[in-house]
Amino acid sequence: MPSLTRAQRLADRIREVLAELLLRETSDPRLSLVSVTEVRVDREFAYANIYVSVLDADLARRAEVLKALVGARGFLRHELAGRIPIRTFPQLRFLWDDIPERAEHLQTLLDSIEPNPDRGEKDDRKNG
Repeated sequence: MPSLTRAQRLADRIREVLAELLLRETSDPRLSLVSVTEVRVDREFAYANIYVSVLDADLARRAEVLKALVGARGFLRHELAGRIPIRTFPQLRFLWDDIPERAEHLQTLLDSIEPNPDRGEKDDRKNG
């Protein structure tokens, strides 16, 4: 059974090569601006869970991107297998990663909070 370190190295390499493939070698316009945020390979190297995201994507855009990736799965797996030397290449599973969108939403909320000048004065009095 392969080690976790080897699985992580393979996941990192898949993420690098797949990001390059999506950027330079796919002609499907639905895959423009898709980011590969994370790849997780199981210990048996049977499956690679690939997490993708597009900023400012609504539900329709998410479904469109995932449908395009599933449609291109054979091409992408073939290209990855040709560039990453491994005996049997894992099956690709594409999943939506909503963490970047949640982080952007949290940042917007934090930016909307106005500092309370009265509170700052009270804190200064306690310290001084």
